[in-house]
Amino acid sequence: MDLSEEHDDSFGIEVIIAEGGKPAPCCPHGPTLLFEKVCKGGKEGRRFYACSACRDRKDCNFFQWEDDKVSEVRLLAREAENKSMRPPFTQQEYCNRFRKFASLPLDEKKFCHDCQILLLPVEHAAHAAHRCVAIMAAQLRRPSVLLRPLDNKKSNAQYLFTDRSARFLLDTLAGLGYRKVLCVGTPRLQELIKLRNLEQNNEPMKNLLLDIDFRYAQFYSRDEFCHYNMFNNHFFGGEASSAVLKTFLSESDGQKVVMVADPPFGGLVKPLANSFSLISQTWKKLKSSDSGNVDLPMVWIFPYFFEPRILECLPSLAMLDYQVDYDNHPLYKHGKTGRKQSPVRLFTNITPRDVVLPKDEGYRFCSVCERYVWSLNKHCAKCNLCPSKDGREWKHCSTCEKCVKPSWKHCQSCGRCALPDHPCGRGEGKEGCFNCGSLKHKRKSCPLRDTHRINSYRPKAKRGGKNVPRPPSFKPKAKRKSGAARRAKKLAAQST
Repeated sequence: MDLSEEHDDSFGIEVIIAEGGKPAPCCPHGPTLLFEKVCKGGKEGRRFYACSACRDRKDCNFFQWEDDKVSEVRLLAREAENKSMRPPFTQQEYCNRFRKFASLPLDEKKFCHDCQILLLPVEHAAHAAHRCVAIMAAQLRRPSVLLRPLDNKKSNAQYLFTDRSARFLLDTLAGLGYRKVLCVGTPRLQELIKLRNLEQNNEPMKNLLLDIDFRYAQFYSRDEFCHYNMFNNHFFGGEASSAVLKTFLSESDGQKVVMVADPPFGGLVKPLANSFSLISQTWKKLKSSDSGNVDLPMVWIFPYFFEPRILECLPSLAMLDYQVDYDNHPLYKHGKTGRKQSPVRLFTNITPRDVVLPKDEGYRFCSVCERYVWSLNKHCAKCNLCPSKDGREWKHCSTCEKCVKPSWKHCQSCGRCALPDHPCGRGEGKEGCFNCGSLKHKRKSCPLRDTHRINSYRPKAKRGGKNVPRPPSFKPKAKRKSGAARRAKKLAAQST
């Protein structure tokens, strides 16, 4: 089942961020998330637990109704499955292996592409039939190039910054005085920091990589890498890894900390925002009492069309015009084979005017908005802002009293601007409340939202008196597209 934040005409799925209460059951990716099936028309829904990292049950088939009583046998079987999915070595064992590997003669340093692992001499024979290659010292410093990128768009897709984008981020953060960079899902930025430190031409920076890809544990010390799931703020190394983060967030000797996060684009915004907020709260607790309500400096890298959701969860962030490029993404990169402009942007609580975007790449400073913008993002005197989100020059509609995309035209029937071939009759904001159907409010502010609780009934018992858990049996009239497919269709419509 696709646990997208979107829904079709009959039901929707909402993430429930639990505060305290009973602990969530665990799958191989750590504690699961609590979801709620929201039915149209105010019908009662139901809550269930599912994987935090995988939106497709083919990737992780964990499912449990919130009100289910799980037998001891099933709990033991679940724990056995979780253990079988753990990395082959602990963090400490990986560190010990790397020290041994680094001391080997050049002709004995080998990497198995099939198993994605650095090999010690005693392991060479077992991997003789695999694709094994010799490794140079320089390659050990670029593990993101050596390792095969994960490419599941619904769980752990790894799209790696181009050197241009990684250098811009690092130059900007260094120029703003940050000396500690918490890299959440940004292995290429971690590598660049370490490479620059070796050059000794700049003031050294400390870095810590938090990533769900345990393969990076082969290349970094325990103080440089933690196996981490950003969708549920889970450290697979337990308290030892949490202590590493706390030590890193302590701004000793005046070293300022900044967090840079680059989540998978198919990820749910709400749990991501919750994890980042928890990291910020940890940082606050470690600071002096006179720090006030200042949040941890943060840069969240995500497509621009998620702006409403991100700002709803973290209002202190602002979207910048800088277009982030990726080496291995078919669309989000420069070149004849990709998009001319990447839709990926920076969301940050750093003062926008302090983030200087490169003039030679087409950015300029708007003195009215007090921030750097893309050259085609022209300031509108009527809206009093630089309105463009997608990199094109937008136009002002006097009827709507706002700027819109250049391909949109005002529709008298709908009373708003839209694409020329849009379905008429459904004006903006006329869809009303998904829960009760009222046109006066949306579902989030519906007074009947909490009248139908999921625990109001239990599943019917099968023969033998046993409750057998099942995934929700949703049967829409037409075959539902995946969340990624719907988002791709939406992006295509926005780009026309």
